[in-house]
Amino acid sequence: MGRSQETFSKKEKEKKKLRKRQDKEAKKEDRKANSNKGKELDEMMAYVDENGNITETPPDPTKKKKVIKQEDIQIGVSRQAEADPADLIRKGTVTMFNGSKGYGFIKDHETQESIFVHQNGVSGTIKENDKVTFEVEKGLKGLNAVKVKLV
Repeated sequence: MGRSQETFSKKEKEKKKLRKRQDKEAKKEDRKANSNKGKELDEMMAYVDENGNITETPPDPTKKKKVIKQEDIQIGVSRQAEADPADLIRKGTVTMFNGSKGYGFIKDHETQESIFVHQNGVSGTIKENDKVTFEVEKGLKGLNAVKVKLV
């Protein structure tokens, strides 16, 4: 008579597989029993009241509704008034300028922000602590001062 080919670990693995299969079947039966499928449409419906809250009751059609005229609806961005050219010119002080590298920074008197300036945007020569007037344009890394002139 030969020995059984099943070892202890094989038996344990088979038991685990069987237990897993039974658990899966039990979960499947539980899902079927507690399923929400087959509900009526009215039971699944949710409504939003005038305050934006979700409720189970439909809104009352006899309540006062707001009437909005079609002409009052605006779509898009409102146009901004053209800027006065005199407002575009700012005043500031050169805080740092490296003539050999060709760039520096100007501190705006109104906003106290530091604005980058390149020698291509300078008419004439400037140095540190000079009072200047300039215009600002958007560059790749932030604001750039252009049309820089000594005061």
